[in-house]
Amino acid sequence: MNLTRLAGNGPLKRQLELETARRGLSHAYILSGPAGSGKRTLAGLLAAALVCTGGGERPCLSCPGCRKALAGIHPDIVRAGDDGKDISVAQVRQLRADAYIRPNEADRKIYILENAQTMNPSAQNAMLKLLEEGPAYAAFLLLTDNAAALLPTVRSRCELLPLSPVTEAEAEEWLAGRFPNRSPEERRQAARRCEGLLGRAVSLLEGQAGGEDKALSAALELVKRLAARDELALAEHCVTLEKWDRDGLRQVLDETVLLLRDALLCAAGAPCEADPVRREAARNAAAALSPRALSRAVSAAERLRDALTYNIGAGHLAGWLAAALST
Repeated sequence: MNLTRLAGNGPLKRQLELETARRGLSHAYILSGPAGSGKRTLAGLLAAALVCTGGGERPCLSCPGCRKALAGIHPDIVRAGDDGKDISVAQVRQLRADAYIRPNEADRKIYILENAQTMNPSAQNAMLKLLEEGPAYAAFLLLTDNAAALLPTVRSRCELLPLSPVTEAEAEEWLAGRFPNRSPEERRQAARRCEGLLGRAVSLLEGQAGGEDKALSAALELVKRLAARDELALAEHCVTLEKWDRDGLRQVLDETVLLLRDALLCAAGAPCEADPVRREAARNAAAALSPRALSRAVSAAERLRDALTYNIGAGHLAGWLAAALST
């Protein structure tokens, strides 16, 4: 199977290559991994492979089916959950009705469900029925940040494809191909900051500023108040995060983790962040907090970032953040 467009993830690629060589693609997969890990890239390649009409290795990336799939205009590839809203039971039932309408062009009909973890139990049970009783030509790709949020019965009907962060070297190599006009230092910094998540690196280099700059400002203020050891000021800042959506909170926690890790590097006397604003924040935190306190703060921020993959309200998470960083 042709998965050259997916960076890293060697074990997953070998798994798919062996499985497809032996029996072809399955009718249902769960693509699991953090935001920016390549779930959409892999889903696009699997969908293209299922509608590919070229000979030899699939997807060939050059036949009409592949070109339409990769351009997002293939009539037999249906997407749901890409609007940022929870996937409702009504949407799943609509997909079920659509699944019994035969494909327009290809031999298969593919349904890509983004943010599959947002389905409530009723929606997941409706999805289970579709997975069990759907027509043979229908295939389903469930994308999720957290496979454990799906019901065991749903997981048992799908093959799990867990995506992993790439190494810093792999990220830098991939970014060199994607952004040849950016300087090596810019690509190196993006590879270092993205924590192995190429989607995050792309956001950094494409300058999808607004949200990224706002998240950095919130993280800088969080680390500043943490370093000041003022629990009330820290709690007051965490309260302001209640208004953020889940993606925004993830960005804040991403930046917080990176700043605290840089502070640990500074405390150890190692070279740290090249960006002067981030470097100053890291140095101030390193001067004010012990390595043990910094390590605890990193662990707390990482745990709460992982909790975002569950259906947890921003208010609850902001409260937990204040409590965790104050201990």
